[in-house]
Amino acid sequence: MRFLDVGCSLSVKALSEAADTVDLSPLISQSLLTPMYDKLTPPTTGSKITFENGQPVVPNDPIVPFIRGDGTGVDIWPATEKVINAAVAKAYGGDRAIHWFKIYAGDEACDEYGTYQYLPEDTLQAIKDYGIAIKGPLTTPVGGGIRSLNVALRQINDLYACVRPCRYYPGTPSPHKTPEKLDIIVYRENTEDIYLGIEWREGSDIGQQLIEYLNDTLIPATPEHGKKQIPLDAGIGIKPISKTGTQRLVRRAIQHALRLPKAKQMVTLVHKGNIMKYTEGAFRDWGYELATTEFRADCVTERESWILSNQDENPDLSVEDNARKIDPGYDALTPEKQAKICEEVKAVLDAIGSTHGNGQWKDKIMVNDRIADSIFQQIQTRPDEYSILATMNLNGDYLSDAAAAIVGGLGMGPGANIGDTCAIFEATHGTAPKHAGLDRINPGSVILSGVMMLEFMGWQEAADLIKKGLGAAIANQQVTYDLARLMEPPVEPLKCSEFAQAIIDHF
Repeated sequence: MRFLDVGCSLSVKALSEAADTVDLSPLISQSLLTPMYDKLTPPTTGSKITFENGQPVVPNDPIVPFIRGDGTGVDIWPATEKVINAAVAKAYGGDRAIHWFKIYAGDEACDEYGTYQYLPEDTLQAIKDYGIAIKGPLTTPVGGGIRSLNVALRQINDLYACVRPCRYYPGTPSPHKTPEKLDIIVYRENTEDIYLGIEWREGSDIGQQLIEYLNDTLIPATPEHGKKQIPLDAGIGIKPISKTGTQRLVRRAIQHALRLPKAKQMVTLVHKGNIMKYTEGAFRDWGYELATTEFRADCVTERESWILSNQDENPDLSVEDNARKIDPGYDALTPEKQAKICEEVKAVLDAIGSTHGNGQWKDKIMVNDRIADSIFQQIQTRPDEYSILATMNLNGDYLSDAAAAIVGGLGMGPGANIGDTCAIFEATHGTAPKHAGLDRINPGSVILSGVMMLEFMGWQEAADLIKKGLGAAIANQQVTYDLARLMEPPVEPLKCSEFAQAIIDHF
């Protein structure tokens, strides 16, 4: 990135002398604030979005960079831009407007910047400069270098929270009998776990050295691992889960829960801590720690709610009898384990009995946890019992796609990647190149990602218009081919551009 250098051939003395006769301050001030790029041209009007304490500060005329996307991006981005612009215009009558700034990534970037320039420095700097961006689907480069453009954008900008809402719009074809019961938001950690990508190929020198060191030194020095040994012909991957990474994700999830209606104020920590205690189990423990310290006045854990509810029902209940109620196997436990549960009961009553007891806990955010394989079943059998799911990277990847399938597929699945100084909103599906330029693909994922962007900006009125228009279009069977062919009976599909207009017509 470069900055405008007013009078770059002039000396400081010359500028000073010129300033005596001409007021250059507005020009110099603008030159210092307006970034320039090698091949990008920012809008000449509009203002930057900034961040304070991890939250966006949005002017009425924000400049928002967009990446059209590869493949069907040529169709779905124009439809999305049209819908967002129409919603903003209708909601605010000209008082607010988005100034779009075209930037490049993927195949289109290679066309503009040269071979293999999938993610040019211009694009990275523009996103950093303007804070919020939105993008269509991108092709994963073939061969070495960047594994995934989407992952690279998340990691470079430290976009640690991948946010995937999954809700049903009536009329959308679904394989589930009661898809309307599912209304969840997956908060998936974006920078650790498998996304950190630390691994060694089977047979590599470093991989072999690491296996030998683990087998010969570290595993024998850790009694709980017993006589375990890693096969010599194994590939090796490292799965780091940090306290910092966990708690900043859970913090955002709880902050989101605070904005939801009371009935939806719940955060579920999803993990496989019964097997991997120091990574997945630690994720659960650190999540609870954050909830019961930083958000103590706002949160209650599920186990705390049992203790408080037992005491509310019977104020004379002894600590030991309360312990029996929260742990049905209490009487079969060793005295040491019984004492530990009793200590837990007493600690909860002493710490929050006055602030959360007598039913007050019912107005708090419920924080609970579920084993990963169990939650896959429960979002299908008991979907209305969940709201926000906070997960590590891999679990969240599975869960968000599975939940999207219940409500109609990835074509209706929006996504956002959010950090403390930047946010990128994106399609969750692939590029579908065989459909590119045919004006037939469903733009719903990017349009709904635009809804998420508007909500993140605080422009809820415009976001609500789009959700209303989209829902009405689907209910009236005005849909693209992917949904039209699954309806009973099948209906005549709309083009991508026609679907966008149908949404607008139902504002």
